[in-house]
Amino acid sequence: MTNKSRSKPPPPGSTDAEPGHLGVDDRGNVTWEWSDDEDLLADDSLGAAERVRALVDPKLQIREDEDDPLSPAQSNPKGLKSGYNPYNSGALGKQSWKKKKDLRELSKWIELRKKMGQKPDEE
Repeated sequence: MTNKSRSKPPPPGSTDAEPGHLGVDDRGNVTWEWSDDEDLLADDSLGAAERVRALVDPKLQIREDEDDPLSPAQSNPKGLKSGYNPYNSGALGKQSWKKKKDLRELSKWIELRKKMGQKPDEE
């Protein structure tokens, strides 16, 4: 894979509208190098605010959650077919449930089968 399609960042001394560029430190870690703007390099709260303002993209917006955490989960019929998505799972419901077995009736039936097996043949 070649990196010819990537453009190199401008040198640190260039005067662009960019607040800085990516750089590499002596250990090979990628760091952000601020431009030589005095407001961005200030160590006070004004400098911190300017750095945050320089990095914030004005196109980004904070979107409120549409779901109420106290409301029940909405039905998601596609979840059983397409797979589990933890961020949009919803209630994974089945179309039909198996009828519950009456265990008392089952035990009566088992006892009856045992009694039928113990009776001698009357042929």
